[in-house]
Amino acid sequence: MSFGDQGMPYGPPPPAPDPYTRWVVEQERIRRRRRARRAAAAGAGGVLVAAVTAGAMLYTDGDRNAAASAPAAGAPSVDVSLPSDAPSSLPSLLARPVIRPEQAFPAKNVRLKDGSRYTRVDLATTTDCSEGMAPELAALIEQQGRGCERLTAALFTDAERRSQVTVTVLSFTRAEDASAVFAMASMDPVTYQVMSLDPPPEAGLPTVPPGSAGVFRRLMTVRSVVFAGGQWGDGSETGEEDITRQTEDLLRYVDDRVVAYEDPDSV
Repeated sequence: MSFGDQGMPYGPPPPAPDPYTRWVVEQERIRRRRRARRAAAAGAGGVLVAAVTAGAMLYTDGDRNAAASAPAAGAPSVDVSLPSDAPSSLPSLLARPVIRPEQAFPAKNVRLKDGSRYTRVDLATTTDCSEGMAPELAALIEQQGRGCERLTAALFTDAERRSQVTVTVLSFTRAEDASAVFAMASMDPVTYQVMSLDPPPEAGLPTVPPGSAGVFRRLMTVRSVVFAGGQWGDGSETGEEDITRQTEDLLRYVDDRVVAYEDPDSV
């Protein structure tokens, strides 16, 4: 499925090329693009702002055959085929409508199995998925497949109102398109970003300071990619274990709902 200037991964920067430098440049480009769009559509609802979706993936694409090459111009060509053990029911599953916001995010107040509590403070959805992702990811989807059918993002905070975790569901017409997006976001999460949410004024939460550390994860379902990005609202770089746990727990919480809708026989 990391949206302003919202974060960089925890831990020391990797060797050159410096992904943080690439991220800063990309964020400025996205901010300019979004300012132009907001000027044209002021008052249209929840604002999606940019954030990096870096970090280790929690789901491995298994037997899917994904190979990517980057031509000199345009989006890369990604050849993704379905695994040989794809369920025979896949065509009927894909014939169903994509998951809607109220199905992916049914509750404003969430209590997980471990007793932790979260509040959903914002929800934004669009069928123009390019509004909620980096231009490179939008170009990849447009070039490779039949398009994204719906993007829905929700912003959660913990009981102490310290954390800000955005979970985003990108749903596609074809399972192959979801696989291609998952593969590219896993290989190059700085370039192939989704968007997450800044808190709305009525939430009473601060906007995360630019350049703050964050935890970013993703999972894949039958026809969707679910992204999650978590940060402390004050930009703190301590408490990595706690913000990681919150981000992964909320990712799995939403992923369970998407899976239950898209493939009910599997649960």
